[in-house]
Amino acid sequence: MEKVMDEQSEVPVRRKRTFGRRLLRFILFLLFFAICLAGGLVFGYVYIGKQELEEAFKPETWMHVFDLVFAP
Repeated sequence: MEKVMDEQSEVPVRRKRTFGRRLLRFILFLLFFAICLAGGLVFGYVYIGKQELEEAFKPETWMHVFDLVFAP
């Protein structure tokens, strides 16, 4: 006896992801990454370091930290 597959029993074909969907996923990843980075920055600098919130977002602060870490 030969098995015949009818249309209802076929496995559905997966559609390829479109460019727009991949771009949206990448943008959401970058947004989530930026939010996590900012949250970690605030937590570490303000709560652990006991500094003011405004100083956490100043470029001079992070240039100083960079100089301390990579000083010869």
